[in-house]
Order: sequence, then structure tokens, then C-alpha cells
Amino acid sequence: MRCPFCDADDDKVIDSRASEGGRMIRRRRECAKCSRRFTTYERVEQTHRLVVIKRDGTHQPFSRDNIARSIAAACGKRPIPEDRKERLLDELEESLHREFDREVSSRVIGERVMAGLRTLDEVAWVRFASEYYRFKSVDELREQLNLLDGQVRDVKEQQKLF
Repeated sequence: MRCPFCDADDDKVIDSRASEGGRMIRRRRECAKCSRRFTTYERVEQTHRLVVIKRDGTHQPFSRDNIARSIAAACGKRPIPEDRKERLLDELEESLHREFDREVSSRVIGERVMAGLRTLDEVAWVRFASEYYRFKSVDELREQLNLLDGQVRDVKEQQKLF
């Protein structure tokens, strides 16, 4: 590993820690030439790239950053800890890579983001849903909320039975 300060190729690892739930390794290094310390990260390279099929039929490479921006926008200034948003993002990305070999519909991604946001914060969920469903009026939004609220009540009733 080249030192970012003096460009020497002689360093030693002084600390290694798992990060992002074990999916990444953070290494603290010290340059043998200039004695300065720096951090590097190791991540397993995906052997296949997941492609997202958009609503208009176009294909785009999967982007964790795009989803992170959507979640951040939906959460806005809500009091949601960053680690909870990061965990939602990690779980979503992991499940998509596990369940889909090459292609995934943006609809599937959107629905999973909504499901995660619903458990995280209902206001963030409503914000995301309003963009995702492209509501043209408050009545459309209200109708969708009532429909989903009814589904939640049905699930809670079923849970009471068990």
C-alpha cells in the first residue's frame, strides 16, 4: 500500500477491525519511511454487478449511493440516528444481492425502501411514498394511506390470533 503522504511502498498494519457488519475491514497503517499513519478499507468486490431496470425500461448499474440519497431525503431533519439509516441501507443492499443474480426492478427496490422506512419512521415513509407513487393530489395520497393503514390493521389483528 502506498503512503498517501510520501508515496513510499513500505508500511505496517497496526490495527485491523471489521466494519459494516463484517463486510469491510478497516486497517490502520503506519508508513516505515515517514512514520505517518493512515487508514485503508478492504471490501469484497462483487463478482457480478446488479443492474436496475427503471420504470421507463432503461437499465442502470445498481447504486447504493442513489438509495442512500433517497433515504436521506425522505428522513430530512427527522430525529433518526444515522446508524439506523445505514443499517436499513446495508440490509436492503445485502438482500438485493442475495436474491437477484443480475437484474432487479426499481419497483422492488422502492417497495423495500418503503417497507424499511415504515418501520423506521412513518413521516419518512410518507415522504418517500409520495415521491415513489407520484401522487397528483392530496386525495390520492390519503387514499393510499387509508389502504395501507387497513393492511397494517389486518396484520396486527392476525398477530393477535397467534
